[in-house]
Amino acid sequence: MSTSLLYHGFGLIGYDYVRTRYEGRSITFTIRHKRSKLRCPVCRSRKVIMRGTTRRRFRSIPIGFKNVFFDLDVQRVGCLRCGTIRQVSLGFADPRFSYTRAFERYALELSKHMTIRDVAGHLSVSWDVIKEIQKRDLMKRFSRPCLKDLRRIAIDEISIRKGHRYLTVVLDMTKGTIVYVGGGKGADALDSFWKKVKRAKAKIEAVAMDMSPAYISAVSTHLQKATIVFDHFHVIKLFNDKLSGLRRDLYREAKDLLQKKVLKGTRWLLLKNPENLSSSKGERARLNDALQLNQPLSCAYYLKEDLRQVWFQPTKEKARLVLVDWIKRAETSGIKMLKKFAKSLAAFQSGILSYYDYRISSAPLEGTNNKIKTMKRMAYGFRDIEFFKLKIMAIHEAKYALVG
Repeated sequence: MSTSLLYHGFGLIGYDYVRTRYEGRSITFTIRHKRSKLRCPVCRSRKVIMRGTTRRRFRSIPIGFKNVFFDLDVQRVGCLRCGTIRQVSLGFADPRFSYTRAFERYALELSKHMTIRDVAGHLSVSWDVIKEIQKRDLMKRFSRPCLKDLRRIAIDEISIRKGHRYLTVVLDMTKGTIVYVGGGKGADALDSFWKKVKRAKAKIEAVAMDMSPAYISAVSTHLQKATIVFDHFHVIKLFNDKLSGLRRDLYREAKDLLQKKVLKGTRWLLLKNPENLSSSKGERARLNDALQLNQPLSCAYYLKEDLRQVWFQPTKEKARLVLVDWIKRAETSGIKMLKKFAKSLAAFQSGILSYYDYRISSAPLEGTNNKIKTMKRMAYGFRDIEFFKLKIMAIHEAKYALVG
């Protein structure tokens, strides 16, 4: 093996080849510093004297099925110009780690297509080695996102494990990238984000979010000029939750066996949009039977369909009229659930109608949440929460394809 092959094959500059050793599934190349290339690592002066060596072994990219290592007596030098006594710079490897920069780049490339465990198995290293390589790369690229151009954002929480463990995620609506991940789901989860926004002097115009009092308070306090847009998907989802609760209560209170039989199993039919009901499966007929037998359920169901129309109007003023009319009908329905929900919508009317000023929603963030769940399942959970947050920051780079 020639010295030129060290350069062309492995990118090593300033080293001489000494010998090769073959042991089982590994190949070890012994190399040494070129005396003429030694410099002070601080002032780059060539006027240095030798101050001993330390034997180090570095893993490099494999050749075929063989693991490759470099043995090097790392030289320590004393500088006659600045007086520093240190080990010389290696160039091909970070002296803190036992592998070369080429190995690190190769591991990162494999990580785009394989799990950490698969990459570790392929390269014959521990899971932690690959994880730390990924983590350093993610920290370098995502630990300090640029926030000065933030204009429209979405805020939502995601569940990361059982036991009510959550993370709060902020999405840049313009670029479609996650710009912040905070622990928990309360207002304090965003404290660090507000500090970063202030330092970046970002001028955020609009924020899409659900009707969480904690988020409303936090945004109103820290972004006083921003417009709050209550996400219409969350509004409909909240009403669907109330509708499911009403069906459950009516089923429990029903004394007629026929009525119980008709109500049973209709939860998903109530939540489906009418255009998605399957006539061939008898879904439309079953739903009609349930609605005919129960007036409160029928009233709530048709009000659900009318509520969707708030976001399909040509102007903000017409949307306001539709919303006000819906609130009045719900208040006069005599149904406790509807009256309570109407009161909430009346209180949040401004944020709901802000959709017509800034047509944004947290739907892109919901799609991102699904990617996060997929990533979490592929990894069988994450032991390092900071690593998990960094992976979320890079989630827009992830690609998932159907197999088959």
